[in-house]
Amino acid sequence: MSKTIITSTGSSVNADFDKRFGRAGYFCLLDEKTGTTEFLENENADAQGGAGTKTVEKMVEMGVSKVISGDFGPKAKDLLDKFNIQMVIIQDDGITVEDVIKKLQ
Repeated sequence: MSKTIITSTGSSVNADFDKRFGRAGYFCLLDEKTGTTEFLENENADAQGGAGTKTVEKMVEMGVSKVISGDFGPKAKDLLDKFNIQMVIIQDDGITVEDVIKKLQ
């Protein structure tokens, strides 16, 4: 499986990387085999509670194998571990989704 999610503030590779997982504005779905990207709006960004766990459920539905974000809450971490989804934490400030994609190549 080569589906990777990168948390993003916007809907293009030029958007800033979003350090929030469950409350990220958008997700960049990257196919690491083909290099293609697709952006999905995070419908859980404004959830009252449980945004992280709801977001993990979405990742499982999409068949994601890796998630790149700045931080993961304890419940989201436990669920991602349970479903064997790799977590990659990047703490760099001021980088774009494209910068993250370049780091993966």
